[in-house]
Amino acid sequence: MHPAAKSVKYFGLYAMATGVGLALAPGLVLAPLGIATPTEIWIRVVGALAIPLGYYYWVCGSAEVVAFFRATIPGRIVFAATTVLLIAVFSAPMQLLLFAAIDLAGAAWTAVGLRQASGTNAQATT
Repeated sequence: MHPAAKSVKYFGLYAMATGVGLALAPGLVLAPLGIATPTEIWIRVVGALAIPLGYYYWVCGSAEVVAFFRATIPGRIVFAATTVLLIAVFSAPMQLLLFAAIDLAGAAWTAVGLRQASGTNAQATT
């Protein structure tokens, strides 16, 4: 198994679980973080989007799609940066930093896995 595959598959599980929670029972996900459950539909829409996104991560991790692994790193960094921006500019709840941190940790784990695979391939060719 590619060293980055686990990070992508586990991130997919996290995204799907979070998505199901936000789509069906957002209060169960947000209340432990001290975030009031929004009454608008947007939080459920975010959850609905997270479910197939997580599925893509799971499938690409299972299939060891290295190009996808690489593509997720800047995407997750952009998500984290955007979250920080939303907090700074629009007074979004600070607790959202937890989601940003999870994305950054996942991106770092994937990057390490990609570097490990690159080092293994370089050693195999020498």
